[in-house]
Amino acid sequence: MPLREAQASNDERLTTNAEVATRLTNLKPTVDYLFENGAEKVIIAGHLDRPKWFDPALSTKNLKSSLEKILSRSVIFAENFEKQVLENLVLLENLRFWPGETQNDQSFAHQLANLADIYINEAFGNCHRNHASMVSLPSLLPHAAGFHLAKEVEELTKILNDPKKPFVAIVGGAKIETKLPLVEHLAKIADFVLVGGELPVEIKERKMTFAQNVMVASLTSDAKDISEESIKQFTDVIASAKTVVWNGPQGLFEEGHNRGSREIAESIINSGAYTVVGGGETVEFLAKNNLLSRFSFVSSGGGAMLEFLSGKTLSALKALE
Repeated sequence: MPLREAQASNDERLTTNAEVATRLTNLKPTVDYLFENGAEKVIIAGHLDRPKWFDPALSTKNLKSSLEKILSRSVIFAENFEKQVLENLVLLENLRFWPGETQNDQSFAHQLANLADIYINEAFGNCHRNHASMVSLPSLLPHAAGFHLAKEVEELTKILNDPKKPFVAIVGGAKIETKLPLVEHLAKIADFVLVGGELPVEIKERKMTFAQNVMVASLTSDAKDISEESIKQFTDVIASAKTVVWNGPQGLFEEGHNRGSREIAESIINSGAYTVVGGGETVEFLAKNNLLSRFSFVSSGGGAMLEFLSGKTLSALKALE
């Protein structure tokens, strides 16, 4: 059962269409392989956003047309778990409409297990969640990682264990609580960690200090983008990089403050480095500016990528061992 999360970040529903499209596209190699190797049925089950109850706007039925175009196959949408309707290629309803999913309820996991013979995890973006479909279901069925999930683990492991030097990590966006472990862990590995977005405001307020290889940007007068001085400092560092990983925009591009992110993106591309990018807002920004294809690898995980690169063990990956 290939599982997929097409979750919009920051509860923005389906506004991050680039991220959703990327995650759906990542399904194709695994789905094709399964049918080419004798699978009679393939069931795609996943998530949209974080609904507290049934919400038509967050139904995975809204993905049916896009999924059919991406997979070049007819897709049957199933609102519930009635086994008789599960034929050929099936898209299940948003699993988060059932409380048992997020509560990691064992009976709910058994309901899912009754639908299939084999479990395939193709949802890297949800691998840090202790959901029934992620951590309990693998214990009930023969299981494996999908092609893209395996590639995610390979790419991010390479970043942590054997990056080509100089290695530059760029961290932006907001939410210091989730980004701080990433900055601190990458500072032990990378030659430079460049910090922008809204994080410098929080860092200054909390009077935080970091290792010497961590460069915290100064901001524009309205604090909505990194300053001209920091743009130059960051692009000078990036110019000599051989490996770059980027998670989090440098400014509020949604409000038109995109100069910092744009110049950072172009400097990364021009560096010729091996580049890995992830995070819903970063992917959205690059897609809007037709730059996404210029990066070596696009991670499908936002929070999962942060936790993996912070050195944490992802519960759903452990469940596949």
